[in-house]
Amino acid sequence: MAGAAGGGSRGCVTLRGSQFRDLLDAKHNVLFDCDGVIWNGETAVTGAPEVVCLLKQRGKRVFFVTNNCTRPRESYVQKFSRLGFTDVAEEEIFSSAYCSAAYLRDVAKVQGKVYVIGCSGVVRELQDAGVHVVEEVGDDEPGTNISNCPLDPDVKAVLVGYDENFTFMKLAKACCYLKNSECLFLATDPDPWHPLRGGRITPEIRRSSIQQCSVRQRCFLFKRGQLPFSAGSGSLTAALETASSRKATVIGKPGRFMFECIASQFDLDPARSLMVGDRLETDILFGSNCGLSTMLTLTGVSTMEEAQKYKDSESPEHKGCVPDYVVESIADFLEALEE
Repeated sequence: MAGAAGGGSRGCVTLRGSQFRDLLDAKHNVLFDCDGVIWNGETAVTGAPEVVCLLKQRGKRVFFVTNNCTRPRESYVQKFSRLGFTDVAEEEIFSSAYCSAAYLRDVAKVQGKVYVIGCSGVVRELQDAGVHVVEEVGDDEPGTNISNCPLDPDVKAVLVGYDENFTFMKLAKACCYLKNSECLFLATDPDPWHPLRGGRITPEIRRSSIQQCSVRQRCFLFKRGQLPFSAGSGSLTAALETASSRKATVIGKPGRFMFECIASQFDLDPARSLMVGDRLETDILFGSNCGLSTMLTLTGVSTMEEAQKYKDSESPEHKGCVPDYVVESIADFLEALEE
């Protein structure tokens, strides 16, 4: 785990006064998650716009790293502006949708089409990156099923993201494409649910719940509308992994690619970077995996009690989920920044 500004961190440290100032003095780059850190739904976290503005005035580079793939970066800029953030640029926003498009274009260099299980935000980012997406044609026609629906022979990758209109047909078509071992299988992120407006969330289903059913059982229940499933990217990925007997490459946090994507454009030094997030298993683990200092804010998903459990755990795999620092809110930055 990345150390504190003045030496090794014991984890879950609550910063006060000069400690906070010393940490910020040691960091040049601050990476924020969005949902639960910068805002909750359509409400900015108190003090967040001021924190972002002051960090930039102090010469810090600020980036926003989100697993939420539901909107393109242009739409994120509009949301920042709507919530009172006056100086956030599109190039500072790295969503799992944008990074998935970058991966397909620059790393996988896909020469063909991508079949997408996902929302318009994912499709838009792929199109903006020049990645060709399969157009759904005729799936809603009476009598159409997986045995007679058209399949595009030029599909070279399947990408799974948040999809509130997930259907059996989408699952079945993706499985058909993935029977080709050379077809890439990617997921935008592993999050089992995503926050919605008004404090609501998409429902969660654990990977184990899906895997307890055989493919035949799951498909039978799905057809009858009796299969409990979530629109969360991780949940849909788990369904397709089980049905296809393949493992997806996950682009978003806690994997390293999103940081590599930022670093390739802005030359970030991990030792001088701080990751601030509200989910231990994604944001904090992401920071740990990338060699960044990590800070948990308690305005979102994870709690101090959960962080403490990870800290007290004897399991080595839990250590990456222990934040270096914990704050009630990113508004705690204000005292150090305003002096």
